Amino acid sequence: MGYSCEVENEADVAKARVEGVNASYKDLAAVCYNIRRRGADNAVAFLEKASVGKQAIKYPSWNTKMGHRRELGGQKGRWPAKEAAIVLGCLKSAIANAKEKGLSEELIVMHACANKKGIFMRYASKGRRNVSKMETARVEIVLREKAEAKRARVDEMKKKAKAAPAPKKEEKAAAPVPAVVGGAPAPASVAPANAPVRAPATARAVPAAPAAAPKAAPAPALKKEEIKPKTEGPAKAAPAASAKPAAAAPAAKAAAPAGKPSAPKKEVA
Repeated sequence: MGYSCEVENEADVAKARVEGVNASYKDLAAVCYNIRRRGADNAVAFLEKASVGKQAIKYPSWNTKMGHRRELGGQKGRWPAKEAAIVLGCLKSAIANAKEKGLSEELIVMHACANKKGIFMRYASKGRRNVSKMETARVEIVLREKAEAKRARVDEMKKKAKAAPAPKKEEKAAAPVPAVVGGAPAPASVAPANAPVRAPATARAVPAAPAAAPKAAPAPALKKEEIKPKTEGPAKAAPAASAKPAAAAPAAKAAAPAGKPSAPKKEVA
């Protein structure tokens, strides 16, 4: 949730707020009304007296049947010490935020208000119908600088900016390119004297590579004439030519395979 006050430049103001306070939002609104448009130091002194009951608070509204106070010149008011202490804490927080942002000490309460935050129902015990409500509130305060203090602060910042020397840009030297002399590169240039010295890297033990197995000698290549075509099965010898064809017939019958025995021949008487 944002603030109910619109600000043009957030850098020129300081803000603070309190959420969910167990206090009357009507009394808080009356306290904020009494410190609005006051100086921050004056408002702190006013609330310190009101928080101990030494300063009456004027009520511009919600003052039906409220008594008139001599301290307020005959106007209606009360002494809400609890609410004054809550607003005082919020105001001190806003002043601390202003110092953190670098604002001057001459501050004015630009905006201060209080609103209702939430309502919580409270029921009586033992099944009774008595119901009460607890209302919480929120407080917000916005501080700004006085016009003269703001001008003085801006002028001082400009003087400091002019007096400060401009930062020099460091030029990076280009790496020298090795020249080629007689086909071989020239030796590397010597490092400058102001270069940082790096510590030598510690040597690490490298495990030895396993010995490679000896390679077998390649077989000698054969010439085309020595290469012989492969034959399937044992070579069959060609039958020798004979001059007597009639005598070759019984020899061929005798060379028949033994797996199939021939039938015996019958003798003719």
